[in-house]
Amino acid sequence: MTSAEAGGGSGDAGVTRGDMEREILGADPSLTVGDVTRRIGSSRELAQRLWRALGFPDPGDTAAFVEADLEALTNLSTLVESGALDFETTIKLTRAVGSTMARLADWQVATLSEHVEALVQSGQGTGSRLDTSLDVLREVQPPFEHLLLHVWRRQLAAAVSRVAELGAQDSDLHTVTVTVGFADLVSFTRLSNGIDEDHLAVLVEVFESACSDLITAHGGRVIKTLGDSVLFVAGEPKTGVDIAGDIVGRIGGDAAMPDVHVGLATGPVAMRLGDMFGPAVNLASRLTAIARRNRVICDEETAAALSEAKGYAVRALTERELRGFGVVTPFAIRRL
Repeated sequence: MTSAEAGGGSGDAGVTRGDMEREILGADPSLTVGDVTRRIGSSRELAQRLWRALGFPDPGDTAAFVEADLEALTNLSTLVESGALDFETTIKLTRAVGSTMARLADWQVATLSEHVEALVQSGQGTGSRLDTSLDVLREVQPPFEHLLLHVWRRQLAAAVSRVAELGAQDSDLHTVTVTVGFADLVSFTRLSNGIDEDHLAVLVEVFESACSDLITAHGGRVIKTLGDSVLFVAGEPKTGVDIAGDIVGRIGGDAAMPDVHVGLATGPVAMRLGDMFGPAVNLASRLTAIARRNRVICDEETAAALSEAKGYAVRALTERELRGFGVVTPFAIRRL
């Protein structure tokens, strides 16, 4: 690597990527996996599996760990050795943290990169992108580090409450009955082949941000986003329909955005590893695929729950053959 590459480009001779990593980690890596296992007093296999569960590759004999890594792995190892958690449960929880943090870090770096670029272009930077990035990092890291822990506690409390409020059965605390929704942009694949990457990224960001805002405002929850689609869950059919109607109104009513269609289905789902599974999830996806542009369609159970409710119009559509479900009667549903 040349000096220019190490510094991030031809104007970045000051701060290096190593400086950025050192600022974040608080030290240069100096410990090997052998050092870690000796100081933890555990097996090499345990340390490696925990490290992989966090989302990092086996470092071999390279010095890849800092003291904070040692402390984190020691804490996890102690959970297993004390019997507080069994090994597989510890691995599952560790993998959940690693996967979530990896996605969060990518998201934050992409967002902050845009901010840094804007500062540099406007002359508000400190002479180079990496120098500016380091200054921004020092400003935002402490408050966001505190926010991360706080929001985790808030989300944990909310998750525990949902288990009780949604009526999870004592025999399986992962299983709840909810209304599942899929919001999907129409003809996204064809559209993505005809516009530049920057424009495409803006469309996806606007879609995901708008959907997330509307879903959360109604007390629903985003389960995952897939670029051109959003999977969400609501505690009852009415809430699901209200969310779907708002998404169609916001996205479908924006001339700068593609059209959207939404499918809803109500039923029991299994909640595991931050995702959800079950017939209702699959049915909502199938219904979305046959919904007309800027329309909401749903299954019979969702329709039945709102068939006599004031302010909603429910209409049975022509029976359709849906893969995995046979012949199904979909229902068009909208707010009046």
